[in-house]
Amino acid sequence: MIGVIDYGMGNLYSVSRALERMGHSARIIADPEEVRQVDGLILPGVGAFGDAMLELKKRGLVEAIREASAEKPLLGICLGMQLLFTSSDEHGYHQGLNLFSGHVKRLEGDINIPHMGWNQLQFNGPHPLLKGVEEGYAYFVHSHRVLPDNREDVLAVTDYHQNVTAIVGRHQLFGMQFHPEKSGKVGIRLLDNFAQLCREGVGCA
Repeated sequence: MIGVIDYGMGNLYSVSRALERMGHSARIIADPEEVRQVDGLILPGVGAFGDAMLELKKRGLVEAIREASAEKPLLGICLGMQLLFTSSDEHGYHQGLNLFSGHVKRLEGDINIPHMGWNQLQFNGPHPLLKGVEEGYAYFVHSHRVLPDNREDVLAVTDYHQNVTAIVGRHQLFGMQFHPEKSGKVGIRLLDNFAQLCREGVGCA
C-alpha cells in the first residue's frame, strides 16, 4: 500500500488515481500513524515552501515522515521534492525536511516564471527508478529549482535556460520536480517503477 500524504497542498487524487489505474494500491493519508503503516509514501505539493512546512508541522507529519523515510521508499513530487531538501529562499528563508542536502532557489534570468510546460529529461546514468524509461518529455510547473549539495543525488536534469534538477534519488528517497501523473508514458512508467520499489523494498539503506 502506498500512502499519498494529505497536508492540504497537493495534487492528491490525480496521483492516487494514476497509481490505481496501474493496479497499485494507494490511499490518501493525513495522520502520522498512517504514515507509519504503509509500504511507501508520496509527498505531493502545490504552493509555497514555507506554507507547506507550516502545514506539515501543524499536522504532526514532519517527524513521522522523517522516521518513515529511513525504512521505506518516499517520493516527493514538485513542491514535495523541494520539501525534501535542507532549505528554501521562497518568500524568505525556510527550513525543509533535510532528507537531501541542498537549497531551493528561484529560477534565474529573463525568462517566463513559472516554468510551465513540457521539457525533455536527460538521465545521468542507469538507476532502478529509471528502468525502461525513455529520455522523453515531462510536464513541469514551478518557479524554483533545487540545488543539491551532492551531485550523485541527481538522477536526471532538464534545461530551462539553466540546468534544472528534474529527478533526485538516494537509497529509498526520491524526488521529481515535474508532475509524473501528468507526463504521459514517461511519468506513468516512473510512477510504476516507484511503486515496484515500494512493493519489493528495493534500494533501502
